[in-house]
Amino acid sequence: MNKTTSSHSPIHVIGGGLAGSEAAWQIAEAGVPVILHEMRGVRGTDAHKTESLAELVCSNSFRSDDATSNAVGVLHAEMRLAGSLIMRCADLNQVPAGGALAVDREGFAEAVSAAIADHPLITVLREEIRGLPPRDWDLAIIATGPLTAPDLAEAIRAETGADALAFFDAIAPIVHADTIDMDICWHQSRYDKVGPGGTGKDYINCPLTQEQYDAFVDALIAGDKAGFKEWEGTPYFDGCLPIEVMAERGRETLRHGPMKPMGLTNAHNPSVKPYAVVQLRQDNALGTLYNMVGFQTKLKYGAQGEVFRMIPGLQNAEFARLGGLHRNTYINSPTLLDHSLTLKSRPGLRFAGQITGCEGYVESASIGLLAGRFAAAERKGASPVLPPVTTAFGALLDHITGGHIVSDDEPGKRSFQPMNINFGLFPPLEPGALTRPEGAKRFRGKEKALAKKQAMASRALSDCASWLDQAV
Repeated sequence: MNKTTSSHSPIHVIGGGLAGSEAAWQIAEAGVPVILHEMRGVRGTDAHKTESLAELVCSNSFRSDDATSNAVGVLHAEMRLAGSLIMRCADLNQVPAGGALAVDREGFAEAVSAAIADHPLITVLREEIRGLPPRDWDLAIIATGPLTAPDLAEAIRAETGADALAFFDAIAPIVHADTIDMDICWHQSRYDKVGPGGTGKDYINCPLTQEQYDAFVDALIAGDKAGFKEWEGTPYFDGCLPIEVMAERGRETLRHGPMKPMGLTNAHNPSVKPYAVVQLRQDNALGTLYNMVGFQTKLKYGAQGEVFRMIPGLQNAEFARLGGLHRNTYINSPTLLDHSLTLKSRPGLRFAGQITGCEGYVESASIGLLAGRFAAAERKGASPVLPPVTTAFGALLDHITGGHIVSDDEPGKRSFQPMNINFGLFPPLEPGALTRPEGAKRFRGKEKALAKKQAMASRALSDCASWLDQAV
């Protein structure tokens, strides 16, 4: 069909996955023309099977659709409020999945492709972009995801620095701080060291006896493990060995590695030296999330929950993210991007989707949505209006662009790692926002945790609606 003309110069979007498709849609819906560059059709990837835009290469699930007490459900709702193409096509191609939103993957991709092709302000070019966008493109978004082609990946590396681009992602589990049993654990840095910005009590420590340690090592070795995909290879490298691989190298290996007890005294029982210690380090600026130091793993998700809850103090732990080690090209966004997702060294060039360091289909699409809106506002001469951090949009954006704690005590290790949306990224509720339900005899434990999630979800959706009114 004939494309509509516009007084605005086009914005270029590189990558036709979920993030790129959503970014292009948001830009076009704002009245600005878009050129969407997608290499599939000219060059394939090791994971994609079709040439459709927004092809789902793994699961067909967008996870929970509960917007009352689940963070990803809140993100779904916010995207719908913002006119998301990805959510519209998902809703139209939904298949039964209980409380989750799952889709017919072929129908979903075809719907996104058709909508993009039919939009009068979007032009799709099937070509590989081998380098950074030419400067005469002015405004552009790179949304090429974890399977970014080698030439473009190298160009990004050259622009951002040798250590700025990760090709394999070593992820340690992250625990919600309020589910750690502090009657067993204690705060202390090793040898009470006070580092930059530290207090000497920067870690949460979980003590193990010899019997507990031996049982834990046995469970690690026996646990069900995921294999690497053929195209990923086996990306083990120093500093990122999976915890179970270390355990297989000798029963005492972990006690002389990430579980060493030296320099630590159990505040609850000072006279008894722990045989081994698991340390957790604050992972976000809010202090609501802690990561398990050195615990990157290839254990399958079900096994991780069982094995890691064997650790004293984590018996009731809730995980904001489980561990993994896999191919995942992403940039060190907190140092490279400003809060509107613009590359600090290259004004006008934004990044979106998984390459920014988010995990999950809807998370990637939501960052594409924001990048598209920000770029469209800039093209129309306005300053981008950032979503409040109390929204799912804002919480995820804040994590990507600056909410992460940078570690200075483990040289050579990347601190920033990809994350799914979860309530641990949201700021705490205001004092007095959570009250005991009328008639309730008790208000603690699971009941209080659910009420907290419901209050945060309600606040997020209200604040998102207000933001969208302001950002129009």
